[in-house]
Amino acid sequence: MSDVFISYARSTAKQARRVAEALRALGYSVWIDDDLPAHRTYSRVIEEQMTAAKAAVVIWSADAVQSEWVMSEANRAREDHKLVQVTIDTARLPMPFDTIQCADLADWTGDTETPGWRKVMSSIGTLAGGSARASALAADAPRPLQLPIKPSIAVAPFANLSGDPDQEYFADGMVVEITGALSRFKSLFVIASSSALSLKGKAVGAQEAARRLGVRYVLEGSVRKAGNRVRIAVQLIDATDGSQVWTNRFEDTLADVFELQDKVALSVANVIEPTMQSAEMRRASRRPTEDMGSYDLYLRARSLRQDSLRYADTFAALDLLDRAIAIDPDFGPALALASQCHDSIAMYGWSDDPQANRRQNIELAHRALKVAGDDADVLAAVAFVSGYYEQNWDAALGLIDRAIALNPGSSTVWHRSGMVLWRSNPGLAAEHIETAMRLDPIGSNRASLTFSMAMVCFTQQRFSEAAVLLKENVQQTDSPLGYAALAASYGQLGRIDEARRALARLGELSSNPAESYVQGDPKTRELFLEGVALAKGKTASDGDAGAQ
Repeated sequence: MSDVFISYARSTAKQARRVAEALRALGYSVWIDDDLPAHRTYSRVIEEQMTAAKAAVVIWSADAVQSEWVMSEANRAREDHKLVQVTIDTARLPMPFDTIQCADLADWTGDTETPGWRKVMSSIGTLAGGSARASALAADAPRPLQLPIKPSIAVAPFANLSGDPDQEYFADGMVVEITGALSRFKSLFVIASSSALSLKGKAVGAQEAARRLGVRYVLEGSVRKAGNRVRIAVQLIDATDGSQVWTNRFEDTLADVFELQDKVALSVANVIEPTMQSAEMRRASRRPTEDMGSYDLYLRARSLRQDSLRYADTFAALDLLDRAIAIDPDFGPALALASQCHDSIAMYGWSDDPQANRRQNIELAHRALKVAGDDADVLAAVAFVSGYYEQNWDAALGLIDRAIALNPGSSTVWHRSGMVLWRSNPGLAAEHIETAMRLDPIGSNRASLTFSMAMVCFTQQRFSEAAVLLKENVQQTDSPLGYAALAASYGQLGRIDEARRALARLGELSSNPAESYVQGDPKTRELFLEGVALAKGKTASDGDAGAQ
C-alpha cells in the first residue's frame, strides 16, 4: 500500500503525474490510477488504496468539481482526516471543501520552492511522516535570507516581447543596465543582475523571487524592440503582500537607450525611497559609448560571460568584444571585460601562451582606466590587475576605495576588493567577499565567488571550508585551477584518496602540473605546495619544482 493517494479528473492527468513524480522523488510511495491492475474491479482497488493511504491529495479543477468519483474520494479523505487539497485553475471549490485550506498549484511546473508546493509538502509530512529524502532536503535547504535594513530590490528577468528569440540578450542587457543604475544609490540594497537572471525561464513569481533573493521589492518588466525603437514596461511589486506599488511604460529610440535605462532606474528608486537625492543618480550616469553597434556586441559578450565561465563561452565573448572595441576603441566597459576574458584564459590554463594573455589583460585594463576612470566596475577590474600582475598593491587599494565610493551596491566591486585584500588582510577580505555573495546570492558569478572565498579560507588554514567551496566550484566550471586547489585542500586535510582523484581530473584537463597553479602570498604558496606534495606522497620541497 502507498503513503499517498492522488484523486483527479482525467483531463488533468498531466498535472497529477507531475505531483506524483515530485512526491516519489522525495521518497514517498504514491498510488495513482495509472497503477490499476487489469484483473481486478477498479472500484475495489481504489477503495483499498484510499483506505490504506496516509494522505490523499485531491487535485481540484473545473472537471474535478463535476466528477462524482473525485467528490466521493474527497469526501472519504475528509472524513478520514487525511485530505490535502490543491487547485490548478480558477474553478470554485464545492461545499464543504471551500472551507478547508487549499494549495494553489496553478501553472506549477515542478518547482519545489514555490509556496503552494511547500504547503502541500507540509501537510503530507504531517499526515504521512517525513520520508528520508524529504528530511535530507529539508536539512540541506538554505535558510531564508534576512531582509537588509535599507530598502532592497531585485530586477527580475524581463520578458522579451520582440517576437525574436535572438533578442533575449537585449532584454537581459536591460536588466543588467537598470540594476547597475539602481545600485548607484547608496540608500538602496540592490541584488546583482547575475542572481536575478538565474531565475530566468523558471516559474517563479515576484514573491518567491523576493524570498530566494532576500529583498522586499521586485521590479518586473518587459522589453519590446522593433526597428530603431524600444519600449520598456515595468511594475514594482512589494513582495511582503504581492501588491503592485507602481507601474509605468517608457519608450524611446535606440539612440537614447542609455537615457531610457536611467529614466526607469530613477523612477523606481524615487518610488522606493522618496527622500533620496536624484542628482546623485544623474551625476553618476553617463553614456559609455555613442556607437550602438559596439554596445550591441558588448551586450552579447556580457550575456555569454554571465551565463558561463567555461572555455567556449569565454572565447566567444572575447571575439565579440574584439569586434566592439574595433568599432569604438574608447568603450571602457568593453575594454575591461575583454581584459577579464584574457585573465580567465590564462588563469584556467586555456592558453598555449598564457604570458601573452596576461600582457593583453594588463594592456586592456590600462586602456579601460584611461577612458572610463569613473566607472566603478572598471576601477575594480583594473585594481585586480594592478595588484596581481603588476604588484602595485598601493595603487590597487586606492582604485578599490574609489570603486566602493562610486558604487557600494556592486557585487563585482566587493568581490574584487576581497581579492585585493586577500594577501594583506584575509579576515577583511572574507568579509568583503561575503558582502559580494549577499548581493549576488544565486547568480552565474557564484563560481568565481566560491573560488575566491575558498582561497581566502585556504590562506586562513580553514581547509575543510575551502574544500567544500572548491568542490562546488569544479562542479560548475570543471577548471584545472579549481582541481589543483581542491587537491591541495584535500592534501592538507589528509584525505589523500580524494586529493588524488582531484589530481587525476586535473591531469585530464591540462598538461600543467598542479604546482603551476599556486596563487597568493608566500604563506599561501607554502600551504598550497605542501598540500599538493602530500597528495602526491612527496615532501613540500619535492613538489616546489614546478611552481611559478
